[in-house]
Amino acid sequence: MRLLLIAALLMTSLTGLTTAAPMAPRAVLSAAVVNVIRPNMLRFDATSRGLDSAMQALCAVPSADGLAIATEQFAQVVTAYGKIDFLQMGPLLEDNRADRLLFWPDRRGIGLRQVQAILAAQDGLATDLESLQTKSVAVQGLGALEFVLFGTGAESLGTQAGAFRCAYGKAIAANIASMALELSAGWYLPGGIADHLQRPMPDYADYRTDTEAMEALVGLVSHGLENLSDKHLNPFLASDDGPAKPRLAVFWRAGLTMAFVRANIEGMHELIALSGVANEVVEADQGLGNSIDFEFRNAGRALDIVTLPLADAVADGKQAAALNYLVIVTRSLQTIVGEQLSAALGLSVGFSSMDGD
Repeated sequence: MRLLLIAALLMTSLTGLTTAAPMAPRAVLSAAVVNVIRPNMLRFDATSRGLDSAMQALCAVPSADGLAIATEQFAQVVTAYGKIDFLQMGPLLEDNRADRLLFWPDRRGIGLRQVQAILAAQDGLATDLESLQTKSVAVQGLGALEFVLFGTGAESLGTQAGAFRCAYGKAIAANIASMALELSAGWYLPGGIADHLQRPMPDYADYRTDTEAMEALVGLVSHGLENLSDKHLNPFLASDDGPAKPRLAVFWRAGLTMAFVRANIEGMHELIALSGVANEVVEADQGLGNSIDFEFRNAGRALDIVTLPLADAVADGKQAAALNYLVIVTRSLQTIVGEQLSAALGLSVGFSSMDGD
């Protein structure tokens, strides 16, 4: 009898040892969803509903105060979106939501011209939510609403003269709120991406193993850092090819470029820190977490130096240097996360979906 009990205890101990290793990745994946992704999706949903309400109020009773409230709500939405823009998976990639929410970069100005054409022609179809959703992705998201609120002629929004412009902006805000709700709902959908990411199964089409799910998680930050540098920093900074071009920066009209960049960096830092992914390495690699945190803090310090409006910041020696240093930090972080951390975890992050052919 005693031998049977000992055998049972040994089997229990062995079972515990064999299941302990796979549990660590799942704890990380669950923490990423519960502590970071879902809360930030909910925040974007809440701020988007606030913007929708503000635009409705502005159009109902045009005023300078109403316009100020709407622009402030827009700033909150941009910041909230900055924290999820890099989460290029699941609901954000479905129904072309990423491009519909933020068509960027718009290097040829195609989106801008389409928005201007709607305003010039007073295209009534753009003021109806369902009709707007069938139009170009460039005219139905944050970039389009930025021009409505901050572009040429935006001052008319405080008066009856801006009725059409306001109606178009109201439709865009409703569209953004609709997509924000879809994003948050998607991350709570039973049997949806949250379940698949936290508990991969062999018969799932997206995440069949813990390794695949962990690769996707680390890849979000690695590719997010690459996109931050390539899409939101380098295009407007001075280089050997020419001087700084602040009007190539995202949200430059609203003066929200650096707020968006900061939110993007904070969102990626949160995903690493609050998921605990950098702690799931062998003892020899335990310093990686500190290195990542150190570089994210360096990014924050660089951002703190950039206090002038962007057009002035790129012309100021100290602030331009801080922006260039920020690029260096993002590249360093991409190397640490995409190569060193990935290797330490036994992962292969691969190429970004934004890399093209």
